[in-house]
Amino acid sequence: MLEAYRSKRNFALTPEPGGEVHSTGESRFVVQEHDASHLHYDFRLEMDGALRSWAVPKGPPQKPSIRRLAVQVEDHPTDYIDFEGTIPEGQYGAGTVRIWDRGTYTLEESMPGELKFVLHGMKLRGHYALVHMQKRPQDWLLIKLKED
Repeated sequence: MLEAYRSKRNFALTPEPGGEVHSTGESRFVVQEHDASHLHYDFRLEMDGALRSWAVPKGPPQKPSIRRLAVQVEDHPTDYIDFEGTIPEGQYGAGTVRIWDRGTYTLEESMPGELKFVLHGMKLRGHYALVHMQKRPQDWLLIKLKED
């Protein structure tokens, strides 16, 4: 599950955690501001002992009905949920990583190509969905849903 993550990194040179697949029994999320070659936000949901991860170029939506491209990237170890620091030049993802928001989530629906959940964060709160797009397998939409 973490082979792609490990294959892209030299842990002798990067401060990122190597980590293992392990379940904490929690449903946590984190959004990390990643000032790499282009500023973007990494949205991560703890699932199945790892962090399922998406790069969101314009940042997660905070208003209802806003749709943001979310490009799925490799799963990260759960230890990455607390990572902040600078990835050195020459390493994959070189740049500064800061935690922008964190909290827990409640999964409401999981079916092929769609996840619906409620975020309980400091900045992100309420109902959201990740919807898989058909053209490119890594492309999803992160949507803030209207509240009832």
